[in-house]
Amino acid sequence: MTCAATALDGVTTFTPDIFEDHRGYYVETFNLRDYRAAGVSVAFVQDDISVSRKGVLRGLHGDARTWKLVSCLWGEIYLVVLDCREASPTRGQWQAFTISDRNRQQVLVPPGVANGHLVLSDRAMFHYKQSEYYEPGSQFTVAWNDPAYGIWWPVDTPILSARDRGAPRS
Repeated sequence: MTCAATALDGVTTFTPDIFEDHRGYYVETFNLRDYRAAGVSVAFVQDDISVSRKGVLRGLHGDARTWKLVSCLWGEIYLVVLDCREASPTRGQWQAFTISDRNRQQVLVPPGVANGHLVLSDRAMFHYKQSEYYEPGSQFTVAWNDPAYGIWWPVDTPILSARDRGAPRS
C-alpha cells in the first residue's frame, strides 16, 4: 500500500497493492496493521455502500466528528472534498480525485471536511468506512455548485436528491 498527503490538511490518499493474473485481480482494501503503520489511528465502526447511475451527484456532506475512508468498488467517480473546518489552514479549499475500481485509490476524509461524488461510469459502487455511527441530525450539507468555493464538476446538470437540491449556499 502507498499513501500520500494531499493539498488539504489531514486529507490523505491510499492505494492498496493489487495482485493480478489471468483470472482477474485481488485487492486487500483494508488491513488495520497497514493503516496503523501509515499513522492512521482511526477506529472505524460502520461501513456503507451506495450504488448510483451515471450523472448522479451525492453531496457535499460532512459532520464535525466522523472520519471517512472513501473508495469506489465498482465503476468510476469524481470525488470532491471541501475543507469546512473553522480553524483549518486550508478552510474553504477543495480538491478533486477520480477514483475507480481500477486505480483502487482511497481517500481519508477528516471530520469537518465535506465530501461529494459524481458518478462518471454507467454505474458505480461508492464505499466508505466511518469512525462514528451515522446520525442524520449531525450532518451539514454544502451546495455542490456554491459559487463561494468555485468547485469544478464535469457536469452541468447532475441528478440530485431533494436534500442536495435544497442545500444552502454561502
